[in-house]
Amino acid sequence: MDPTPSAAPSSGTVYRRLLGYTTRQWPLLVLAFIGMGIEAAAAGGFTWLMKPMVDETFVARNQSVSVWLPLAIVGLFVVRGIATFATDYGMARVGRTVVRTLREETLAKYLRLPSAWFDREPSAAMVTRLTYHTEQVAQASSDAIKVIVTDLLTLIALFTVMLLQSVKVTMTLVVTVPLIAVIIYTVGRRYRRISSGIQGSVSEMSQVAEQAISGHQVVKIAGAQALEERRLADIAARNYRLNIKVETTKALSSSLVQLLSAIALAAILYVAGLEAMRDRLSAGQFVSLMSAMLAMLPSLKRITNVQSMIQKGVAAASSLFRVLDAPAEPDLGTRPLQRARGAVELREVSVCYADDKAPALDRVSLRCEPGTVTAIVGRSGGGKSTLVRLLPRFYEPSAGAVLLDGVPVSDYRLADLRRQIAWVGQDVVLLDDSIAHNIAYGTLETATRAQIESAAEAAHAMEFIRRMPQGLETRIGDNGAMLSGGQRQRLAIARAILKDAPILVLDEATSSLDAESERLIQDALERIMRARTTLVIAHRLSTVEHADRVVVLDAGRVVEQGTHAELLAQGGQYAHLHRLHFRDPEPG
Repeated sequence: MDPTPSAAPSSGTVYRRLLGYTTRQWPLLVLAFIGMGIEAAAAGGFTWLMKPMVDETFVARNQSVSVWLPLAIVGLFVVRGIATFATDYGMARVGRTVVRTLREETLAKYLRLPSAWFDREPSAAMVTRLTYHTEQVAQASSDAIKVIVTDLLTLIALFTVMLLQSVKVTMTLVVTVPLIAVIIYTVGRRYRRISSGIQGSVSEMSQVAEQAISGHQVVKIAGAQALEERRLADIAARNYRLNIKVETTKALSSSLVQLLSAIALAAILYVAGLEAMRDRLSAGQFVSLMSAMLAMLPSLKRITNVQSMIQKGVAAASSLFRVLDAPAEPDLGTRPLQRARGAVELREVSVCYADDKAPALDRVSLRCEPGTVTAIVGRSGGGKSTLVRLLPRFYEPSAGAVLLDGVPVSDYRLADLRRQIAWVGQDVVLLDDSIAHNIAYGTLETATRAQIESAAEAAHAMEFIRRMPQGLETRIGDNGAMLSGGQRQRLAIARAILKDAPILVLDEATSSLDAESERLIQDALERIMRARTTLVIAHRLSTVEHADRVVVLDAGRVVEQGTHAELLAQGGQYAHLHRLHFRDPEPG
C-alpha cells in the first residue's frame, strides 16, 4: 500500500495545499467571490427592507413606499440571480479544473513510480484513487468554498442588519456563537476519521469486484460465487456503517445547531419584547430582526454540514498527495545513448525485496556478448524474471552492478536506456484500439503504414490480420479480447520487430501457446533475434536448445552455464530439467 509517513499532515496543511490548486484559477475565483459578495449583500438588503415595508406601508401608510419597495425587491433579486449564476459557474469551472489537474498529475506520477510500488498496491486501489478520490476533492475545493464564503458573508450581512436595527437585541445572539463553533470543530474531527475509512472501503470494494469480474471463469469453475458475494457484502456492510455514521453525525450536529438557534431566537423574542414595550424598537425593526435571524438558520446549518464535504476532500487529498509526493524512479543518468552495441554484463549482482528474507538474486555474474542469445532457465522462483528486469531498471540491484556496453545502466538517461530494449512477455498488454495502433505503440507511433505491415508480416501476424473485417484498422477489444493467445503474442512480436532495438528480452513468450502457434512464433522470434543481444526466459527447453549460452538459476544463484550440449553432458540440474521436459508430453 502507500508508504506510511512518519507523521501524517494535519487537516489544515492538507487543505491549504489543496486550495493551492484552486488559486491557479484566480480570475474565475475573483468572479465567483464577487458573486458571493453580491449574494450576501442581497440577503442582508432584503431583510433590511422589512423595516420600511412594515413601518412605512402598514403603520404610516406611505403610498410612495408601496410603489418603490416592490420594484426594489424585484431589482434586488435580479441582481442576486446574476450573482448566483456567476458564483455557480465560476466555482464549477474551478472544481472541475482541479479534478482534471489532479487526475493528470496522479496518472503521470503513477507512470513514473518504481515497479516496487505496483508490487505493493493493487491496481484497483490505484484506479479508485484516480476516479473516486478526485471527485471527493472537487467538492472540497469548489462546493465547500462556495458554501463557506457565501454563507459566512451572508451571516455577516444579516448580523450587520440586526446591529443596525438594535444592538442590544443582537447581542443576545452572540451567546450561542461559541457553542456552535465547538460543534463544528468536534464534528470536523469525527468526519475526517470516518471519511478515511469510507475511502479505504471503496478501494477494497473495487479490488474485490475487479478480481471477481476479471476472474469470473475461475470463480464459476470453483463454485465460489457465494464466497465472492460474501467478501463484497462484508466490505459493503462496513462502508454502509461508516456512511450511516457520517449521516448520523450530520443530522445530530444540524439538530444541535437548530436547537441553539431556537434558544437564541427565544431570547431575542424576549429581549425584543422588552425593547418594544419601552418604545426602543418599532414593528418594522422587529420584523427586520426576525427576518435576519430566520435567514441565518439555513446558513448556519450549511456551514455545520460543510465539514463533511471538507473532511472527505481532505482524506481524499491526503491519499492523492501521498502518491504525488512519493519518489519517482531514479533518473539521474546524464550519459546519452543513441544505439547500444548490446554487450550486457552483471557483476556480483544481488537483489533483496523488502518483504523477503532470502535474496531474489545472490551475487550473480553474467556476460552476454553483442548479437548472442542467452537462455535463462530454472525452477519457478529462481530469480529469472528479476534478472532480466534489472536491465531496463524496473528494479535496482541491492549490490553489484548492471552494465551495458561497459557502462553502468544508471549512468544512462532512462529514456535512452529503455529505447535500446524490445520486450516480449507472457502477459501481452494491448489497447482497445486498432491493430495498427497496437503495433505502433508509444514511441513507434510515427511509423509508416509500410513499416507496420512489414513488421506484422515478419511476425506472421498478417496471416490473421487479412481475415479481420477492417484489416489493420480492426479494433481488438480490451487487452485484445477478440484475439487468441497466439494472435496477441504475434502482435507483441510485431511491436518488438518494429522497434528494432539492439537488445531483445523474451520473458516466457511461448509458454501458453499451442504447438502450431508456437511454431509460427518461434520462426518469427528467430528472425528478430538475428544480430541482437537476446535474453530468453523459458520453461520449454526446446525453445532454448540453440542458444549460444544457457544459464541455470536456482534460488537466486547461477548453478550452471554453458551450451545446451555441454550442460547435458554434465548431467546436472539442466540435464534433469531436460529429462523431465521430454518425458512429459507436450501440451496441445
